[in-house]
Amino acid sequence: MQFIGYIIAALYALSLSGIVYIVMQAFESGADAYAQTYSDDTSRQFEDIFLFIPARRITEAAIACSGAVFLILFLSFTNWQSITSIMISAIICALVSCLALLVPNRVLDILRLRRRNKINEQLVDTLMSMSNGLKAGFSISQVFENISKNADPPISQEFDLFVQQTRLGVSFSEALKNMEERVKSQDMTLLVLAIETARKTGGNLTEVMENIAHTIRERIRIQGRIKTLTSQGRLQGIIVGLMPVAIFFMLMTLQPELMQSFLHSAMGLIIMGVSLVLIILGGLMIKKIVNIDI
Repeated sequence: MQFIGYIIAALYALSLSGIVYIVMQAFESGADAYAQTYSDDTSRQFEDIFLFIPARRITEAAIACSGAVFLILFLSFTNWQSITSIMISAIICALVSCLALLVPNRVLDILRLRRRNKINEQLVDTLMSMSNGLKAGFSISQVFENISKNADPPISQEFDLFVQQTRLGVSFSEALKNMEERVKSQDMTLLVLAIETARKTGGNLTEVMENIAHTIRERIRIQGRIKTLTSQGRLQGIIVGLMPVAIFFMLMTLQPELMQSFLHSAMGLIIMGVSLVLIILGGLMIKKIVNIDI
C-alpha cells in the first residue's frame, strides 16, 4: 500500500510538471506575440508624446507587473491543503494577472491625457502670440518657428516637430494634420481647421485666432467651475468604492480565520466576484454622471 501511495504521488508530481510545462510554453508564446504587436504599438504611441521607451522595456515592465500580481494573489488566497485547490488557485490568479499586461497602455492613456490638457492650457497664450506675430508682418511659417523656439513644452515640441517636417519636404497641410493626429485635441483641431480655411479662402486669421483663444479660455473656466461643483460627487464615489476594500483588509487583519474560510469556499469567491463587478459598475456610473462635456 505504501508503494502504491508513492506511485500516486509520483503521478501527481508528473501531471503537475506537465501542466506547468504547458503553461510556461503558452506563456512564452504569448509573451513573444505580445512583444511583437502590443508593445511595439504602445512604444510608438509613447513616441507620439515624446517618451522614447523601447518596446522590450515595455514588455519587461508589463511582465514584471503581471508576475507581481500573480504572486500576491497566489500567496494570499491559496488553500495549501490540497493539490486540486492549489492548481485551481494558480489558474485563477494567472487569468487575473493577465490583466496587468494592460498596465503600460493605461499609463500611456493617463500621460497622454495630462499632456493634452497641458497643451490646451498653453494654446490660449500660443494663439495670442501667433496673432501678434501675424499682425507684426510675420508669415505663418515664421510664427510656427517662433512658437517652437520660445514656448514651453509640450506645445513647443509639437510645433518644433511641425517645423522639422516642413523643412524635410512635408507639405504644410500634411504637417498640420500630423500634429492634429498626435495631439488628438478638439482645441488643436479647431486651430488646424481655422488655419487651413484661412489659407484656402482668405480672411482675417488674426481675428480668428483671437476668437478661438477666447473660446478656449471660457471653456477652461467653465470646466474648472464644473469640476468644483462635482467634487463632492467624485469624493463620494471614491469613498463608496474603497469602503468594501478597506472592510475586507480590516477583517483579514482582525479575524483571519473567518476570512480564510470565506475565501476558500465557492460561495465566498462568488460573492467577492459579484461585489467587485458591482463596485466597478457603480464607479463607472458615478464617473459618467460627474463628467460633463462642454
